[in-house]
Amino acid sequence: MRTLPRQLSKCAPARIGKLSVLPIFVDLRGKRAVVAGGSEAAHWKAELLAAAGAEVHVYVRTQELCDQLRLFLERETPGAGLVHHDRDWGEDVFEGAAIAVADASSEEEARRFHQCAVVAGVPVNIIDRPEFCQFQFGSIVNRSPVVVGISTSGAAPILAQAIRRRIETLLPASLAAWAAWSQAMRAALHDRLRAGAPRRAFWEHFVDRAFSRQFSDRDARDLLLEADRIASHVDQSKGRVIVIGVSGDADLLTLKAARALHAADVVLYDDFVSDQILELARREATRIMVETHRSHEIRRQEDLDQLMVELVTAGKRVVRLVSGASTYAEVAQIERDGGAARIMAGVPAMAFDEFARGAPSL
Repeated sequence: MRTLPRQLSKCAPARIGKLSVLPIFVDLRGKRAVVAGGSEAAHWKAELLAAAGAEVHVYVRTQELCDQLRLFLERETPGAGLVHHDRDWGEDVFEGAAIAVADASSEEEARRFHQCAVVAGVPVNIIDRPEFCQFQFGSIVNRSPVVVGISTSGAAPILAQAIRRRIETLLPASLAAWAAWSQAMRAALHDRLRAGAPRRAFWEHFVDRAFSRQFSDRDARDLLLEADRIASHVDQSKGRVIVIGVSGDADLLTLKAARALHAADVVLYDDFVSDQILELARREATRIMVETHRSHEIRRQEDLDQLMVELVTAGKRVVRLVSGASTYAEVAQIERDGGAARIMAGVPAMAFDEFARGAPSL
């Protein structure tokens, strides 16, 4: 197989920029969670942990319970995963715990709670005292089993709430039913569909439906029929190339172009394509820089055409990002060689005209 020079491949940027924190999702079902304190803030954390399925143990004297936490404790069915201990917390409360949260009344209490949790090997969060936190609670969009967490690393909580409100408007409440069906049927579907292109084709079809309507029994039947159709399709393993003309601004990328990038196995690009656009590709996608205009190191067109044909023949979904107008030449060559290829608009026409006027001359 003809490949591009190693020095060009090494020019690819990191697949993800630096993170201020690492977002992780913890399964707390049936796990012991400790909450110390009786304030409104402690009440919210106890309710949050209970919603995640944890067995929540609240340590605070009854007279120190706020009204909301008192009502929450009274409303919960005994033995349903919420236990009130009418006492102060102590070193013993951390035994067997998976997580610990406290609303400390002083810095000294915060320090002691933090130290005890660390010694016991329990992840700890002290409310509103980031210096004593091993993790933070972000803003949450709940379409369970779809759960979106948002963090600004404590820099701007109001911004996180505003982001959450915007995401809430984008994710229909019906998404929960679609995700629940997916969760229940995933193993059976993967038994029917081969890994790679067939599975991805099915899940892309699934996503199109999930964002367009309420889930129904008819959808469940239709999805299973679609899985059978994809499994029996003889050309399913064949790859394709999508050539996309882009500007330097990721915010101007069309929704179709963004979705194509996210579905790609391989991304071919030049050095005028921004890192922000490349970050929209799947983390698993291979990124190959095929043109470096700034150093005048440009591949012969026939070599690039051959590379794309080989990738398509191997069943890969290839996105070719071009900084500027897409070219029909590459598409025509791939089609002459028996491959599937098409051009897709990467930015709206007016935005591209504006970019082209300010684009560097080559």
